[in-house]
Amino acid sequence: MTIEEKAFQRKRFVTEAMETFGFRKTDGGYRYETAFLNGDFSACVLVTESGVVSGTVIDNMNGEEYAPLRAQRYNGAYVNEVRSAYEELLAEIAEACCREVPFASDQANRIADRIFAAYGVHPDFPWGQSPYDSAGTFRHADSGKWFALIMHIRRGALTKDTDGTMTDVMNLKIDPGAESPLGNGVYPAFHMNHKMWITVTLDDTIADETIMSLVETSFRMTGKRGSR
Repeated sequence: MTIEEKAFQRKRFVTEAMETFGFRKTDGGYRYETAFLNGDFSACVLVTESGVVSGTVIDNMNGEEYAPLRAQRYNGAYVNEVRSAYEELLAEIAEACCREVPFASDQANRIADRIFAAYGVHPDFPWGQSPYDSAGTFRHADSGKWFALIMHIRRGALTKDTDGTMTDVMNLKIDPGAESPLGNGVYPAFHMNHKMWITVTLDDTIADETIMSLVETSFRMTGKRGSR
């Protein structure tokens, strides 16, 4: 995950706020440029029409991109000072120009809205400041049992390879007596019982309606015995 992806992963840009902050419209989106760290460095932040963020940091002493910024093997005091200053700039942009959303992907947020419309349940985030702080659970109001869990994980954890792409996924309970739903975009459950749970990718591989059908099954299978 890049520095920019981390800063904006649960944010959505508001056009009017961007223009007020100082972003300029370009052919492909918006551009913001500023000096930082006492003028020793310059940052250029680009936001595409679809909200993808990228950035370039220039060392003003030589006019070249500051490569150590993104190389984790460089961990000296000066490099860390530059990183921290750039991260603070991105946080300032996020605070001024974005609204917060529960999850990183558009489909995850759409599904969260549809779950609320169907069951009156908002996600809660029980793991606080931990590697799983962005994981949201959807619980039955009567029992507190959760019927869905959205996480932001490495895709390779599902595909069992080295794919480091981060993606939103949802864990759902299945009816073990029904036909297995495993297939394109549906995997054996991440960190859960493979006989009872599945993991669904929330990257628009599967239509919202299909996912909500799986959510309905999970809601039924995790409810009180009398409601199944």
